[in-house]
Amino acid sequence: MPIFGMWKRTAARTLMLLSKLEREVITDSMLKIQSIQASLNQIDETKLLDSEEIQSCLRTANKNFRAALRAGLPQKKQK
Repeated sequence: MPIFGMWKRTAARTLMLLSKLEREVITDSMLKIQSIQASLNQIDETKLLDSEEIQSCLRTANKNFRAALRAGLPQKKQK
């Protein structure tokens, strides 16, 4: 295995670890996005400009936050 490849994976893993505060901020943001999505579901889509684009943006943001939380968890040590 090339040393650079090993360093790159280790560095990426180190950079992706999230602090407790960062996890809390991301989780809070996800809850806010879900609240906005629920609110938008109560509004007639024809009365909003670019309703589908707004929904798509919120889905993408939620998906990216979830991915960040999954990637940012400390790895369990294997025995």
